[in-house]
Amino acid sequence: MRKVWLLMLGAFTLGLDAYVMAGLLPVVADDLGTTVSLAGQMVTVFTLAYAVSAPLVAGLLSGVRPRLLIVAALAVFTLGNALTALAPGLAVLLAARAVAGAGAGVYSALSTAAAASLAGPERRGRALALVMGGMSSGTVLGVPLGVLLAGHTSWRATMWLVTGLGAVALLGLAVGLPEVPAEPPVPVRARLGALADRKVLPIVGVSFLGAVASLGLYTYLAPVLASSGGVGEGEVAPYLWAWGIGGVLGSVVAGPLVDRAGRVVALVTGIVSTLTVAIAVLPLLGAAAYPALVVWGAAGWAFQVPQQHRLLALRAERGTVALALNNSALYLGSAVGSGVAGLALAAGLAPRALPWAAAGVALAGLVLHVSAARGSVYLRAGGGWSRSSPRP
Repeated sequence: MRKVWLLMLGAFTLGLDAYVMAGLLPVVADDLGTTVSLAGQMVTVFTLAYAVSAPLVAGLLSGVRPRLLIVAALAVFTLGNALTALAPGLAVLLAARAVAGAGAGVYSALSTAAAASLAGPERRGRALALVMGGMSSGTVLGVPLGVLLAGHTSWRATMWLVTGLGAVALLGLAVGLPEVPAEPPVPVRARLGALADRKVLPIVGVSFLGAVASLGLYTYLAPVLASSGGVGEGEVAPYLWAWGIGGVLGSVVAGPLVDRAGRVVALVTGIVSTLTVAIAVLPLLGAAAYPALVVWGAAGWAFQVPQQHRLLALRAERGTVALALNNSALYLGSAVGSGVAGLALAAGLAPRALPWAAAGVALAGLVLHVSAARGSVYLRAGGGWSRSSPRP
């Protein structure tokens, strides 16, 4: 498992970069002379590039050594962050975020599959949780620090911090990451087949809806808190800490639960239900939203561990492609969520109404999950069948 910690280091940097922008939107908007809703599109661009790059590279280069691709992807990610720090205007900033997102998407998909391969089937859940824990730790430790640094210097200093951390992670992986067995090349028909697979598609669809609700809403957490609880720009950091602490807790707990309990379908049901309620009560709590933010963060981050485990069990022969498709759905959902939320705010929707819309999307994900589970074959975490035929 010590080898997996190297992959977790890169994931930590990804987590910091992907979510620090949510706390910097007002500052970036002021610096570039634009609106918060337009500045928020840099999150949309990042996540959209992430979504497109992950399945494309994982499929087309599935026969290439994973170690080489992992290091190259992290190098592209680091370059994109350096360009972000240097961006003179919104157009260059959006292009730089696309570069960083592309590198992040490839790294995330390949590092997750590599962690599962290095750990072995019996410790797969813990390995996946470590990588997800790296991303959530980047959020809980890095995002408030980045917001604090931006408040005392500038948002560009925060992006240089992200760039430096990415360079450190890149060096560590280049020196210490062992070779990971490459999966055999996946034919185009097989890659496209995952999109229509009746077992894979519902899982990916639930990931997409969960991301629209959770990650899309998080992008605009600052204006939501300001609208519902009167929380000013300089007071957002503690709320980001609460969300991130919950994320770390959820990531740490989810792995052992998957490995020990094996009831992955039931676990996802409980997590999505909890996520829906935690988001829905945010406007009602206002400035006292800390408990809901902890629960929201925990459910949002724990959610992907059993989802990834289910896909590896369902399609072990093309696990990287299945994981890449799920990661793509995750960040495509984030892009759609943040993009639609930005348009809604620009059209005049009150920010405090966003959590209720997000809770509705999460509820739709829960309905899809339960419906698909009732009519399909269940898998235990270890890959064993727990139901041999569809329920009538």
